[in-house]
Amino acid sequence: MKKIAVLGFGTVGSGVVELFFKNRRMIEQKAGQPLELAYILDLREFPDSPYADKFVKTIDPILADPDVIVVAECMGGVDFPFSCLSRCLEKGISVATSNKELIAAKGAELLASAKAHSCNCFFEASVGGAIPIIRPIHRCLAGNDISDIYGILNGTTNFILNQMLTAQMNFEDALKMAQELGYAERDPSADVDGHDACRKICILSSLAFGSHVYPENVPTIGIRDISLEDAAQADVLDGAIKLIAFVKRLADGRILPAVMPMFVPHDNMLSRVDGVFNCVEVCADAIDKAYFCGRGAGKFPTASAVMGDIIEAVKHDKTVFSQYWEDSGTQDFLAPLSELVCGMFIRFEQPVGADAISKAYAAFAQKEAVSADISASDIACVVPAMTAAQRDALLEAFRASGLQIAHSMPVLPA
Repeated sequence: MKKIAVLGFGTVGSGVVELFFKNRRMIEQKAGQPLELAYILDLREFPDSPYADKFVKTIDPILADPDVIVVAECMGGVDFPFSCLSRCLEKGISVATSNKELIAAKGAELLASAKAHSCNCFFEASVGGAIPIIRPIHRCLAGNDISDIYGILNGTTNFILNQMLTAQMNFEDALKMAQELGYAERDPSADVDGHDACRKICILSSLAFGSHVYPENVPTIGIRDISLEDAAQADVLDGAIKLIAFVKRLADGRILPAVMPMFVPHDNMLSRVDGVFNCVEVCADAIDKAYFCGRGAGKFPTASAVMGDIIEAVKHDKTVFSQYWEDSGTQDFLAPLSELVCGMFIRFEQPVGADAISKAYAAFAQKEAVSADISASDIACVVPAMTAAQRDALLEAFRASGLQIAHSMPVLPA
């Protein structure tokens, strides 16, 4: 009988253990052989756990057992999990992880090690929780030329923005509610400042385009500056404000990844993804657009994805080469945010009238030879796609016309 091990008995790790024993017979049928969950690595004591006899405090007994074929890492952090998984891979033991921070930082190294030792490093749970997105990109959509990926990849921020619109809450009150409901941590910075979504789009970018994208090179803006007025005016103009993580391939082959609040028109499905749900839009030549939506976090949704990777790892005694990228040694293949061509949502300090806004924009559009299409309310507008330089010039033109800008943000590119 082959054995599996779980590293970490926190929210996700305990969910993996519970899910295994709850659905063991079905899991073994799908894996094609009997399995034993033999080890749980955690430094804490769990004397009252029904799995108390399985706990170990170091990875050494796991590595010493020749029957262990898959290790699931659910600890979080980078250095210690990286050390553990590297040692597993070097012994030919496949690994599955829910650790987005680890894969965003060390994915290329772990994948290279798995390839070198004829085993696998799977990480479906690192992006989107229960939503299948990693495997669809490198398998189901393998025949496509992917051009763009857009995603709502953080349920906490999506919940906050949704509360600001539907319950007329300001940011601080919506954040407090998210914390009380357990959607946001006591220190919410990873969520509300965009770092969590950044790690996830780095993983998707690396997988889709083949070169490791590091989080420190991705422009990242969170939602702290979004106001109740922004959310309300976006709704008036037939759209919604969402924290969007995206990557676009430009005409010269470079890619442009970023994370930022965006105005999303209601004719895009992402605008209607509410609450703690996540959604990923993949754009490619054969499929046009495909959407993957579901619960992006939580004990059992994430454990579901980890368990799927465990089953996949048991079934493969060789490396799955389609799930792979390399460290190119440079980040020169990344384009700066200044090259993003998109529309812009603009809210003014006070109501000035839709006619005044449209008149000021028409004068600018004629001068700059850009599209004259515009949607405007008495206090906000949405303008069509233009370059970053043109967007800056437009803001200056509005100010010169006596229109004081309260806030502006990009429109989700078509």
